[in-house]
Amino acid sequence: MDRYKKPRIKMVETQIRDRGISDARVLRAMETVPRHLFIDEGLIEQAYYDSPLPIEEHQTISQPYIVALMTEALEIKGRERVLEVGTGSGYQTAVLAFLADRVFSVERIASLATNARRILDKLNIYNVAIRVGDGSYGWREEAPFDGIIITAAVPEIPQYLVDQLAVGGRMVAPVGDRDVQTLYKLTRLTENPEEIIKEDLGGCRFVSLIGESGWRK
Repeated sequence: MDRYKKPRIKMVETQIRDRGISDARVLRAMETVPRHLFIDEGLIEQAYYDSPLPIEEHQTISQPYIVALMTEALEIKGRERVLEVGTGSGYQTAVLAFLADRVFSVERIASLATNARRILDKLNIYNVAIRVGDGSYGWREEAPFDGIIITAAVPEIPQYLVDQLAVGGRMVAPVGDRDVQTLYKLTRLTENPEEIIKEDLGGCRFVSLIGESGWRK
């Protein structure tokens, strides 16, 4: 018996659906993926609270609403190839894997990548490839991507990632300084990487992306 099923359903109803997330596939993914498996055992009773939580290496697992908001913005229908910059705990990765055909996730910290892979394997999620590296470079060999999600704050959108976004593809990223950011959705209209529609999805706070197109430390 899944003792966390009821808290998970309540999380979706009160934190996600009631705040405007309406994509039925996203709601189903959030009801299905066991967030409690991706956090420290000492915090497990807080797994379905309306808040981010700390994980190893001074990183965080995002607030459930933010995960749902970013995922819905990608408009995933089921056949897409999605790039995730920042695997972290692997929770967002699992949600994406529930919805997309393939997920390619890049994580800077090897221990986080290893732990995320272990949990995904435990859940029999095999449509995810994870590698260790600077996510701001993307994953050029697997481009173009129908969706790109950046799960750490960047001072500006990395051009490397814009170049790897397919025509008609969507990118979601928190952009700003190291204290507060704005969550943006970008849609690439043509082969010209400058022809982008940019939508403001609201304020947010993420840990900083460390890398070539982020911060040094």
